[in-house]
Amino acid sequence: GWDEILEGGLAPNAAVMSWRGMEGGIQAAKMGHEVVMSPTAFTYIDYMQGDPIVEPRVYSTLLLNKAYQFEPLPDSVDPKLIKGGQANLWTEQVYNMRYAEYMTWPRGMAIAEALWSPKEKRNWNDFFGRVEQHFKRLDAAQIKYAPSVYDPIFKVSRAADKKLRIELSTEVDGLDIYYSFDNTFPDNFYPKYTEPLTPPEDAVMLKVITYEGDKPVGRMIYMPIEELNKRADKK
Repeated sequence: GWDEILEGGLAPNAAVMSWRGMEGGIQAAKMGHEVVMSPTAFTYIDYMQGDPIVEPRVYSTLLLNKAYQFEPLPDSVDPKLIKGGQANLWTEQVYNMRYAEYMTWPRGMAIAEALWSPKEKRNWNDFFGRVEQHFKRLDAAQIKYAPSVYDPIFKVSRAADKKLRIELSTEVDGLDIYYSFDNTFPDNFYPKYTEPLTPPEDAVMLKVITYEGDKPVGRMIYMPIEELNKRADKK
């Protein structure tokens, strides 16, 4: 059963599905019970996989890189008791099969490799190179997948003078981020992100896009300055 059954005491033959983190599974395994690891932080693929400004809103986020970090075998327990892991796509907010495909791929690949491969043999850059080859296969098969891994990650804060400070990064190495504050559409001839940004006082929109060499790979992201201010003020 789901790890809530730990709260009432386990039946002798009970197996535990650890979803509220790894702790329930570790506790059950130390008591000699079989466990399937399915922690929300790494395996819940109904979570958003990019910024909520472009993803259908759900209450939490699971990036591809984070899913790839899933390690189902804790060091502190007998590995024979960890029977495997499971990715969960709850469909209360998944409205059709195309959207289900979008939520599954490529995170399903990351979780599969985390379950199949020992952690010492896993390498994010090598994995993502193979994911890009699978993108070609998915395109050929007309299977929908999320391109979110190419999109910039926004981090905001307040500088000492209370001005908005915007940091941009990417999950994928080797991408360049180009941006505009003037409501035009940036490409690789626009300013390239190299250091934290402070928007001009009259700016209302930050637009960003990622490139790999001279090829655009990310989506054009429209980020209202008002939204970034709200995020900064929540901290």
